Amino acid sequence: MREVIIVGAGPAGMTSAIYLARAGFHPLILEKEFYGGKMNYTNKIKNYPGFDDISGVDLSEKMFGCVKGLNVEFEYANIIDSRLSENIKVLVSSNQKEYKANCVIISTGLKTRYLKCKGEDEFKGRGVSYCATCDGFFFKNLDVCVIGNGSVAIEEAIYLSSICSKVFLIIKDKFINADDNAIQMVSENDKIEVMLNTSVKEIKGNDKVESLVVKSSDKEFELNLRGVFISLGSEPEGSAFSELKSNEFGYFESNELCETNIDGVFVAGDCRNKFLRQIVTATSDGAIAASRAVKYIKMLSKKCVMSKSL
Repeated sequence: MREVIIVGAGPAGMTSAIYLARAGFHPLILEKEFYGGKMNYTNKIKNYPGFDDISGVDLSEKMFGCVKGLNVEFEYANIIDSRLSENIKVLVSSNQKEYKANCVIISTGLKTRYLKCKGEDEFKGRGVSYCATCDGFFFKNLDVCVIGNGSVAIEEAIYLSSICSKVFLIIKDKFINADDNAIQMVSENDKIEVMLNTSVKEIKGNDKVESLVVKSSDKEFELNLRGVFISLGSEPEGSAFSELKSNEFGYFESNELCETNIDGVFVAGDCRNKFLRQIVTATSDGAIAASRAVKYIKMLSKKCVMSKSL
């Protein structure tokens, strides 16, 4: 039985852990993959105070270093179900282990949005990737594609152009959804070929990816390439917490204090319904959620003392 458990070790979860530990508590962080979350997929972070330029991996390591130096316990666990409405909150992992706590902070962040085309599942890890900075090196001097629109897809295409022979940027829309500077960088890059109004039909190959079937202007054709980088954005990671109120897109609803519709359950970071999702806003949420959790746990302790005295 714990006083507080944090689900998710991204910037929000790690900040919550730091604040709780400094307040004298002994929090447990549960993380299903790796600390830092989606920060690890970012090649360069330029808008986090204190760093002119830092990689996502390095910032993750620095944050986790602060966590390790405090009274924080860390455990790998994939939470797939929960019972949160009672005073004792229960979290259930994929191996059916139960974790119990008086208070829970949910900072599960976002999960990758998949393309859901034929061949995607078959070639994951064998030519299909969701992180250019993680896997780009394996496609040095080869032809690849980036599927997606927006700033992240543009960044991945530009990064891959420094490694690969050619990069097809495949966009289903009729325009590039990015700022003028990004669009100019792409248009001036001889290694990047932009394919607008183009949809993906199938990823093909034998042991590894060999080609991509696309459709443009009502015509289907194949692109010979070895790497498919899918960059379609993300969606909230919250299927394990069905009792929490969420909006139509799956983001958890909360007030400005990160309090949810269930007492003793707080949300922080990108899984929360809010205006801006950045590392700096995630850490802000983490600090607020932890501070409210401290107040909630102290309130429970006072009630316990009062009931005993009666």
